[in-house]
Amino acid sequence: MFVFRLDTHSGVPPYLQLVQQVRQAVLLGFLQPGDRLPLIREVVEDLAINPNTVAKAYRQMEQENLVTGRPGQGTFVNEQQSAVMSASTYTSLRRGLATWLRRAYAAGLDDQAVNALFTSVHQQTRNEDVA
Repeated sequence: MFVFRLDTHSGVPPYLQLVQQVRQAVLLGFLQPGDRLPLIREVVEDLAINPNTVAKAYRQMEQENLVTGRPGQGTFVNEQQSAVMSASTYTSLRRGLATWLRRAYAAGLDDQAVNALFTSVHQQTRNEDVA
């Protein structure tokens, strides 16, 4: 079963953290079409957050067509239009990123510098792809 986590120090609202976790899990293939998300009350109990926060996240995911709520049954992952990453691609990219991170930390970068460098290169690469 899928388990949500919250980072209270991220500055990202809890409902958005839940939405982002489902988006990422779907993209990476950890959640498949038809998989049921935890019930709102289960998430509330696990994370000790307000039920309205979880309901807001689930509504947001429904609006984005990530999931569909079925009364009396739960909330289920929808079939996605974009391709899900294959396991071999995921493994290869994860290894490459882990190697890059080890090199960055060995070079003396802290978390903030790593994030800044990644974000900068990510934005530059996206802009090059668009041009």
